[in-house]
Amino acid sequence: MSTSAKQGSLTLSLLPSVILYGVAVALILLTRQGTSGMLPYWQVFVLLAAFISLLSGFRQAYVNDRSRIMYMIKQIIHWGILVGALWLWQTQSVTSGLGEAKYTLVLMYLLAISSITAGLYLDFRTLFFGIFMGICAYLLTASANLAILAPIGKTLHVADPTTKPVTMIAVMALVAFALSTFFLLTQRGSVAAKRG
Repeated sequence: MSTSAKQGSLTLSLLPSVILYGVAVALILLTRQGTSGMLPYWQVFVLLAAFISLLSGFRQAYVNDRSRIMYMIKQIIHWGILVGALWLWQTQSVTSGLGEAKYTLVLMYLLAISSITAGLYLDFRTLFFGIFMGICAYLLTASANLAILAPIGKTLHVADPTTKPVTMIAVMALVAFALSTFFLLTQRGSVAAKRG
């Protein structure tokens, strides 16, 4: 395979993660300005995250000698439970009972938990996204939660991170994306070795 074909294949492999993190950061920043009217966008984003998770784990199933059909069934059940719960809550007026702002945060937490669970059992790269979403949901819950940025900022060498939540969200997204990319490259190496 030529170098340009390998680069094109890598770019295509990274595209779902770029979309996932890019849209997540945009939604988080818009939600941070005010949760009013953001709920429908988050609901569509849950479907997008589920779809990307569904497609991105085939390589891991191949490397681990697992059935791709079983992988697909597990992913559909996993994300179907989340989407089904959200649909049920919508039809049972849980959304209106909590209010749009609180329900948006609940949805973000559920997406984080679902992503972490999918990462642990189905596609490890999703774990990093789930951790990122969980931290961001925590930051949006209350302004007092910005204190968590201090140790994260120290680790990432960001000066005075509690006054720069937008910068920290972007930096955390880049770190999670980099970890996900590292794992993708490791998988690509495993696939190449297995085929060879």
